[in-house]
Amino acid sequence: MSYTLFVNLPVKDLSRSKDFFTALGLTHFGASEDMASVVISEQTQVMLLTEPTFAGYSRTEVADPTKTTQAILVLGLENPQQVDELVDKAIAAGAEPVGEPVNDGYRYQRGFADLDGHHWAALCLATPAG
Repeated sequence: MSYTLFVNLPVKDLSRSKDFFTALGLTHFGASEDMASVVISEQTQVMLLTEPTFAGYSRTEVADPTKTTQAILVLGLENPQQVDELVDKAIAAGAEPVGEPVNDGYRYQRGFADLDGHHWAALCLATPAG
């Protein structure tokens, strides 16, 4: 069985967040005044919800992603150049770099925090020889 994954993220300014993800080359599917869906792939979407709307779905207090990390959202890419391109676009659009690049022969990975402080990473896994 295959599933579609919808990741919900609280955002302070929906318009600003939509512009940020558009700058990364991602498209939107549907939108209202309090939420929008960012298409990651055919099976994965990130739902941007204004903080009050997100709080209406949450059973606990909405965390401040600039102070705590609950999840790291990782985007798998095909090669290191795509990793660099995506993270460079994110930084140019206002993201903050997170950590140092990892290049250990098995993976190439760079991280960034989006405009609301959510932790993202771009990752390329090495293809094993043989």
